Amino acid sequence: MRAAITSVSHYVPEDRLTNDDLSEMVNTSDEWIMSHVGIRERRILKDKDLATSHLCTKAAERILADRGIAPSEIDLIIVATITPDMTFPATACLVQNNIGAENAWGFDLSAACAGFVYAMTVGAQFIQAGTHKRVLVIGGDKMSAFIDYTDRNTCILFGDGAGAVLLEPTEDDHCIQDFIFHVDGSGGEHLCQPGGGSLHPASHETVDKKMHVIRQNGRAVMKFASTSMADVSGRIMERNGLTAEDIKLLVPHQANKRIIAAAARRMKLPEEKVLINIERFGNTTDATVPIALWEAVETGRIERGDYIVMATAGGGYAWGSALIKWAY
Repeated sequence: MRAAITSVSHYVPEDRLTNDDLSEMVNTSDEWIMSHVGIRERRILKDKDLATSHLCTKAAERILADRGIAPSEIDLIIVATITPDMTFPATACLVQNNIGAENAWGFDLSAACAGFVYAMTVGAQFIQAGTHKRVLVIGGDKMSAFIDYTDRNTCILFGDGAGAVLLEPTEDDHCIQDFIFHVDGSGGEHLCQPGGGSLHPASHETVDKKMHVIRQNGRAVMKFASTSMADVSGRIMERNGLTAEDIKLLVPHQANKRIIAAAARRMKLPEEKVLINIERFGNTTDATVPIALWEAVETGRIERGDYIVMATAGGGYAWGSALIKWAY
């Protein structure tokens, strides 16, 4: 028994934050942002009464409608996020209630930008064990809630959104075939949100020091992400006897267009085999891979039997790759 992706969905808010908008907030320009990170706009959930669970719920509702199944048929909900509505309960619990998945249990998984691919493969283990028939895996983040819009090094990067996949059992090889994951905690300081945890609980001091917003060492992160995604993806291809010619599409974490391009070059993949949509959505953290996967399906770039490589890297450091033979 293996786990196949049988449906994929996405949800992004309607409001757009363009580079021209940002140029009125910080010292930047459309030309500078496009040349450095390849982003033109990002979606923002402006309603302060709505949070990550709203984004994830919308993606979940769409996937249920697309697959034509009732919420009661979902066995497990896994939400990959670094921006939960609150410390607890888990965002998965909120989504379970919102969609009426009365028979599902669930939990959140936190691995920064690598979270969705981690969560997807964790969900696949429950399918392979034969204990679950339908696992809903969602990656979603309201990054705008934790961005300092006076810091041009981070505010230009991030957007809000969610994406989801439905995992179901299959007896053939059109499934999640393999994965390789790593972490290296020595890189944690280069991409983090230091405030709000048990080390630095919220206080006047942590707020004054802006410890609740994203901090990033851009140079260190770019070097790490471009090399690690290419290396781990290359190893998963080699381990499964595949070359660049066998791969239909690389679906990478949308961190930065230059990072993606560098990883693709190291993998010797031509541009037409790489899904890049960061220009329109920015870095939605846990949502980038499922949103990109949804776009690949919608635009006909993948079909049954195609080999897909997912590559991801993020804070932690955490990185990895998954090999999928597409099921539909």
